Amino acid sequence: MQRVLIVDDEPAIVTVIRERLEREGLHVQTVGSGEAALHLINQQPIDLVLLDVGLPDIDGFEVLRRLRAHDLDTPVLLLTARGDEIDRVVGLELGADDYVVKPFSVRELVARARALLRRAALRTRPAEPSTPPSPLQIDQPRRHVTFQGHLLELRPREFDLLAFLARHPGQVFSRETLLRQVWGQDGFLDERTVDVHIRRLRAKLAEVDPTAELIQTEWGVGYRFAE
Repeated sequence: MQRVLIVDDEPAIVTVIRERLEREGLHVQTVGSGEAALHLINQQPIDLVLLDVGLPDIDGFEVLRRLRAHDLDTPVLLLTARGDEIDRVVGLELGADDYVVKPFSVRELVARARALLRRAALRTRPAEPSTPPSPLQIDQPRRHVTFQGHLLELRPREFDLLAFLARHPGQVFSRETLLRQVWGQDGFLDERTVDVHIRRLRAKLAEVDPTAELIQTEWGVGYRFAE
């Protein structure tokens, strides 16, 4: 359950906001002073602070300044009765994420609070496990190929053949198709040309890793690049 802290010394306003946020399924805590807010935030995790600027001890700007000075990135929504643009600008420059001016619509306040909570949840969501990099890296513009960190010395057609197969992992290509796709010819070259180039590619890959089986043979059909 997401935790919201209301920092305001006006009981009537606090009650209205608290009841509405609790109906939204949020865990709500309240304090009436800036010092109490700083103490509570340092003691437990808070997902959003609704911070009144006009507090009885230190004002909301000072509370915000101290939070950001300690690298606390908890989202802060300022509640202020001040309508001057300079006060809103100061709040944002100090690190406020949003603000509403009193008197405000509770519906608008809840909508803004929800938006900040969604943003915060996205920031803290665990990263998806990344796919490990492929041991074979093909730099098409520079026509470089590295395998397990080793640069392979490939002839032009060897590069073209390997790059074509690698673009279609798991797909089987006949020798005739490879001649047409890589050499651009159909019927003018012996199909054994493909076998020779495949053999050379396998030998160069094996110099780096003898167990590598990146280029596989589909007997009676052709060749495929391992998935």
